[in-house]
Amino acid sequence: MSLRLQAHMGTLRQLEILLAVYDCGTVGGAAQNLHLTQPTISMQLKKLADVIGLPLYNVIGRKLVFTEAGLEVVKTATEVLDSFAKLESSLSDLGELKSGTLRLAVVTTSKYFIPHLLGPFCERYPNVGVQLNIGNRQQIIERLKQGVDDFYVFSHPPADLNTESIEFFNNPLVAIAHENHPFVKQKSVSLEELSQAPFLMREDGSGTRLAIERFMEKKGVNLNIKMTIESNEAIKHSVMSGLGVSILSAHTLAFGGNMGLAQLQVESLPINSNWYFLWLKSKRQTAIAQAFLQHVESDGRRMLVTELSRHSF
Repeated sequence: MSLRLQAHMGTLRQLEILLAVYDCGTVGGAAQNLHLTQPTISMQLKKLADVIGLPLYNVIGRKLVFTEAGLEVVKTATEVLDSFAKLESSLSDLGELKSGTLRLAVVTTSKYFIPHLLGPFCERYPNVGVQLNIGNRQQIIERLKQGVDDFYVFSHPPADLNTESIEFFNNPLVAIAHENHPFVKQKSVSLEELSQAPFLMREDGSGTRLAIERFMEKKGVNLNIKMTIESNEAIKHSVMSGLGVSILSAHTLAFGGNMGLAQLQVESLPINSNWYFLWLKSKRQTAIAQAFLQHVESDGRRMLVTELSRHSF
């Protein structure tokens, strides 16, 4: 509705009064229903007729007969007030988590455990929809900059954005090899031995790669990188095929399958890191987002620990 037309349609209260008069058929009946005086009703209807520029009804005998213009205004008033009623109902539903959408953007490695967080939440709020976006670290950073989601999941959050975060779950990185690899028979593998084996590394920008590089730099170790691979699943299959060894999140193995793989007992490993939920400080959280964050901080952590223990690698 244009501002010009809005100015000629009167106030919402005047439309409510008009509908009450139309429904009751008399000014007196409308006044009684609305707990207003008859002069107040008549005055408001006169103001409404004045801004419209046409009479709304005529009094024939003791009966109100609405004009064509009056009936058109009644029709539009009904639609307008119905829209407001629907809006009020929708907002109420959102406040009570009866409807709406939770939007998450997560890095690829976290996709293995995020469903275990979402399952109980969706069971508790069955009418809440979920939009789950999965990408590499750089893709999720771009989404974070745009602020299009409620939460973002990283193992290494970007430090140059105005965000808030919670650390909610540990993310140990472990060394793996084919189950028949000679390292598997060793009680302990040194970092020097690991560095000499063909190594399968995640792509540039990956949080896993970032953690590995920082760790090896501190230890003064240079890995023998044979292949750079853009997905955890591809790395696991490459390790299963005997192409080399690697370091991946224990969650990738526990939740994503580990058939044909073995965890190596390497000195100074696992590499310790953590998972974080981030959100922009400037973005106001919805009731759904607040409820999910509370779920993550309370039941979510406990559920993930329990689930991980059942699928320990």
